[in-house]
Amino acid sequence: MAGSPDNPEGRAAARQLQVETHGLDVIGDAERKGTPRTLFWPWFGANVSILGLSYGAFALGFGISFWQALIAGIVGIVFSFLLCGFIAVAGKRGSAPTMVLGRAAYGVRGNRLPSVISWVLTVGWETVLCALATMATATVFSRLGWGGGTETKVVALILVGALTVVGGVMGFDLIMRLQTVITVVTGVLTVVYVVLVADHIHWSTVSAIPAGSAQEFIGALVFMMTGFGLGWVNAAADYSRYLPRGSSSRGVIGWTTFGASVAPLLLLVFGLLLAGSSDKLAAAIAADPIGALTILLPTWFLVPFAVVAVLGLVGGAVLDIYSSGLALLSAGLRIPRYLAALVDGVLMIAGSVYIVFVADDFLGQFMGFLTTLGVPIAAWCGIMLADLALRRRDYDETDLYRPAGRYGDVPLTPLLLTVAATALGWGLVTNSAAHWLTWQGYLLQPFGLGGKSGSWAYANLGVLAALALGFLGTLALGRARVRDQEAQAPSPADAGAVV
Repeated sequence: MAGSPDNPEGRAAARQLQVETHGLDVIGDAERKGTPRTLFWPWFGANVSILGLSYGAFALGFGISFWQALIAGIVGIVFSFLLCGFIAVAGKRGSAPTMVLGRAAYGVRGNRLPSVISWVLTVGWETVLCALATMATATVFSRLGWGGGTETKVVALILVGALTVVGGVMGFDLIMRLQTVITVVTGVLTVVYVVLVADHIHWSTVSAIPAGSAQEFIGALVFMMTGFGLGWVNAAADYSRYLPRGSSSRGVIGWTTFGASVAPLLLLVFGLLLAGSSDKLAAAIAADPIGALTILLPTWFLVPFAVVAVLGLVGGAVLDIYSSGLALLSAGLRIPRYLAALVDGVLMIAGSVYIVFVADDFLGQFMGFLTTLGVPIAAWCGIMLADLALRRRDYDETDLYRPAGRYGDVPLTPLLLTVAATALGWGLVTNSAAHWLTWQGYLLQPFGLGGKSGSWAYANLGVLAALALGFLGTLALGRARVRDQEAQAPSPADAGAVV
């Protein structure tokens, strides 16, 4: 019975909160607890953000119809979170953070390259979420006549940053409790928001939006993938590692995918209807994705809206800062996990200051960030998925920390495959809205796709190409290596140097 002294979940809830001491180490059997369904809470809480409504405007911005955007959203969201579910299985098979488990594919120190990429991505995401929460708070205060200027933004940034950093520093137990609260509060208030603004939907306007080309549809689909599941794959095993080894793999995949997908899917549908009903609202969302949604609200619900917006964004940022700290440690920094999370918190606040007070084109920079980092992460994801599919045994936990162990130190094949997939991917994407990324797309002309101004320029094919090359390349080149690794006897716990 939940909450009873004999129940693992009950004991976890009763345990006094303290700073998590685990870093890159393996979680011992005595600390593994819960069932796959407990994964619903962190994944739902991290993705119930009202930002999901804004993705409706983002998708329609590709020049496609409501039905095209809906299909692109459903496929992109579910498929990308299904990838997270598969990688989450590695967590319960190895009981170590995602980027440590990646050492089986990349080698112990060779894995530092994807760890750095993962760190940049998660720090970027937590920065975006923190900045959005700050901007939304300022917009609400402005509408209420309570300020909304620089002073309000500063205070909001401090509060949002503090909530995020505290969650990341404290670690797993606080995050699990926090996400449960966020799930309930944001879920209820989001439903109220939907009811209040439902009369602003005009189906005749939405249904009249003309259909776009196949290239525009693919571009929207890939954008949805990078905006949702591909932004989480590098952290997918960080929470399942606390589950008992005997937990159902299907349960891990199913609850991760369901928990992460259900809120974005519902929010996307409503966001498409809202943005499709008003060009003015769609344009406002591009500048202030959260704050623009207050345009439709009565004054009395503005404060509850601020609560749901901030909590939803903090829910995602907390998971990001926790995983970014682990990625930083995996990249080679030797400090305690909580200090790594603190370092990332400082960077997050600095980046948020730039977005809130300096940058004047949020959507362009945001899309450039997602697409650019989505390419190497997609390559890593493909390699990780193929490596996991090739394995028939659990990871040798000792050798995950030994450069001289079965997984090797710096194997060249996965690293060269990552570089090749990234180079191919960057050559097939464009980011004209972000001036510092205009060098991308260099393969569109040689491949006969119309160059950087052609019809395929914004289809974001590079993300799919990197994912496919990483996956198929590892299946073709990594089979013998995995077979040799699994043929070796288990390593003793005191087998040698630990990294």
